[in-house]
Amino acid sequence: MHETSADKPPQTSPEQNHLLAALPEDVRQSIFPHLEPIKLPLGESLYESGDAMRYVYFPTDSIVSLLYVMESGASAEISVVGNEGILGIALFMGGESTPSRAIVQSAGSAYQLPGKKLKEEFRRQGDFHNLLLRYTQSLITQMAQTAVCNRHHTIDQQLCRWLLLSLDRLTTNTLSMTQELIANMLGVRREGVTEAAGKLQRAGVIEYKRGHIIVLDRPRLEQLSCECYEVVKKETDRLLHYVPVRTPHQ
Repeated sequence: MHETSADKPPQTSPEQNHLLAALPEDVRQSIFPHLEPIKLPLGESLYESGDAMRYVYFPTDSIVSLLYVMESGASAEISVVGNEGILGIALFMGGESTPSRAIVQSAGSAYQLPGKKLKEEFRRQGDFHNLLLRYTQSLITQMAQTAVCNRHHTIDQQLCRWLLLSLDRLTTNTLSMTQELIANMLGVRREGVTEAAGKLQRAGVIEYKRGHIIVLDRPRLEQLSCECYEVVKKETDRLLHYVPVRTPHQ
């Protein structure tokens, strides 16, 4: 069982995760009794590179970053997963493990499901099977676009993209995040993030203080972002069109 720092389970509902909310009633009856609510503290690792996965996780009000870590210890984020998705796709894709690590970027809650139950339901090749494959394609799009963005766009644009992707997975316009952690996610120097965040704050787009980023002007943030955010959002909406993926603050 996944260890948590909570004395009691968080008060959440599986329907707060859009994939679980999209399941038909017969699949819910099969899966929901096996779901266990857990708390995800900031910075906690759900799995490390090469770990054999025993569970998959459905975030409800948390965000988890998938990171690749170099031998030197340097890291960069390849995707973020929140209430639109699932962590642990290697289990149903047949790999059982992955070279990435999963770190909680924004604290909150999730539901964990035993890998055995997930694979059992996936092999039925019904609605759950199709939904997971569509989600995996949207995740691949995010990973590919992130790689292109990190190579060709400025830190300013990368920060805007990252903030927007994070906002889409939260119910608030406030992110609890230090500039150092953002730098680790983007794989850039902290000074670069400090400068980029300072520009956004002076422009009245965000307010940053004591590890909290408050987005004040989302439309302006979208204007300042590169096309990468819109590409990922459109593909996610297209593939998961029957999932109520909510984009607040628009």
